[in-house]
Amino acid sequence: MTTDRALILQSDLTIVLETNHPDFEQMRNGLLPFAELVKSPEYLHTYRVTPVSVWNASATGLSAVDTLSFLSQNARYGVPQNFEAEIRSWFERCGIFSLHAEGGALTASTLSNAGELRLQASQPQVLKQMLHDPELAGLLERTDVQGGFAWLKPGKRGLVKERLIRLGYPVEDRAGYVDGIPLQIDLRQEMVSGGTFSLRDYQTQAIDSFYRGGSDLGGSGTIVLPCGAGKTVVGLAAMAAVGAHTLVLTPNTVALHQWRSELLDKTELTADQIGEYSGDAKEIRPVTLTTYQILTYRRRKNEDFLHFDLFSKGDWGLIIYDEVHLLPAPVFRATAEIQARRRLGLTATLVREDGKEEEVFCLIGPKRFDAPWKDLERRGFIAAVECIEVRVPFADNDRLEYLAAGKRAQFRLASENGGKLDALEALLQRHKGSRILIIGHYLSQLNELYTQLGVPMITGKTPNSEREELYQAFRDGRERVLLVSKVGNFAIDLPDANVAIQISGTFGSRQEEAQRLGRILRPKSDGGGAFFYSLVTEGTVDQDYAEKRQRFLTEQGYCYAILPSDSLLDPVVEPPVV
Repeated sequence: MTTDRALILQSDLTIVLETNHPDFEQMRNGLLPFAELVKSPEYLHTYRVTPVSVWNASATGLSAVDTLSFLSQNARYGVPQNFEAEIRSWFERCGIFSLHAEGGALTASTLSNAGELRLQASQPQVLKQMLHDPELAGLLERTDVQGGFAWLKPGKRGLVKERLIRLGYPVEDRAGYVDGIPLQIDLRQEMVSGGTFSLRDYQTQAIDSFYRGGSDLGGSGTIVLPCGAGKTVVGLAAMAAVGAHTLVLTPNTVALHQWRSELLDKTELTADQIGEYSGDAKEIRPVTLTTYQILTYRRRKNEDFLHFDLFSKGDWGLIIYDEVHLLPAPVFRATAEIQARRRLGLTATLVREDGKEEEVFCLIGPKRFDAPWKDLERRGFIAAVECIEVRVPFADNDRLEYLAAGKRAQFRLASENGGKLDALEALLQRHKGSRILIIGHYLSQLNELYTQLGVPMITGKTPNSEREELYQAFRDGRERVLLVSKVGNFAIDLPDANVAIQISGTFGSRQEEAQRLGRILRPKSDGGGAFFYSLVTEGTVDQDYAEKRQRFLTEQGYCYAILPSDSLLDPVVEPPVV
């Protein structure tokens, strides 16, 4: 058996990869399409193959033969029998169930539940087994078990897909879409802001993989691109391809206004064709921009959501879910009812800390395109970033208080370690003159820093008008440092931000780590790189959770250097890379 091969496959469906192996980078890129990184200590990275990771790989065109060929060629001790069996089984399950519009193309009549959709099973015995599930059986109108068919009302389309994926069978949805009201959307060749505009090759590939020429095979899915790589531009190109009234869901009003600016700058749409549906305005126009917050607003917890009818108020041909990893559970439920509309999810990471990746897969659509971050960095489409973990010790008295506290209290004490202020001030001095974002989780910690540093602060309580004024001052260079709460995690367009300092985070949220790094990924006007610092309290749960937060970025090829806080005073220190 060849012992120099890079991958060690284990019967629990995990794969171990040595970071110092000469083929490490090639192997990491090969695993990324169908496996998820679950552990990333210094010398050994552990990946896991799961049903959803395989089903997403299948949606991008990868096959069981491709996957197993890659593994067998690079497995040090061969491919365990159960490993191969599970991978083949998960790939095979992708093609068993499919949905079709009964009688041909989907029509307005079908959409109104006057018609039916046909669920088809290539293996009738599997359908027979699944019908023993009372929830699935209750969603179907009638069945022909021997022929492998079942029929359902169009309004149950999402619920059937959701139930089947929970039973272990993804559905290939070929029932098609209603076209919505036509709207010609042309991309500009010259931006209003100045300069030429055209799609990058990977953006074109992303749209082609999503739209599939307008066929039933396309029209729903998720595009995964790092922050700064032009996800919004992909959204604009999707709108141009579909050519219909569009509803865009964004994480907040700042993102909503950025979408409006991009639409006016890079498309031929006029201001009166773009509506804002938010707390400030209730405009429904050919292109309507809203937020997850307004969609999930209700006066009381036990009342209905007041604005869910926005999904049905317009005859939408496309619904775009910006930052789809943030999609609230109620919007998932609404999305289950609008499966006849084309749906595009945009995100930097499909990681959801609530484990709802299956819902994204079946209700928004599978991953259609994913560009490795480091590839885009090498090509200059996103900034090169140095990631550095600064380890800050506790003072003796604080250490004693920490040891006596419960686990949750320990995390907060470690996150708010007062010693981080000295490290922060040293970093501000080291990067004096740079555009610096200081990002934290706890408001009490941020308020203390606001008092001591005297720099502008943005939190959830900051009025939108004031937020946008401060962001613009930062862009213009009138403000060089901004202190932001978790509202700064996503959807902020600050191209020249080149230093981000994370002083506290949300436990082990990989999603948050990726989004925070994303604030500094846009290519810099001077062609320079960027720095991402994470301040953690040494030898505590803060350090443990930091390792978990870093996992997704490690999977993308980033290395975190370790820097003791007392060495920050030495500008020539070379931190060890792990």
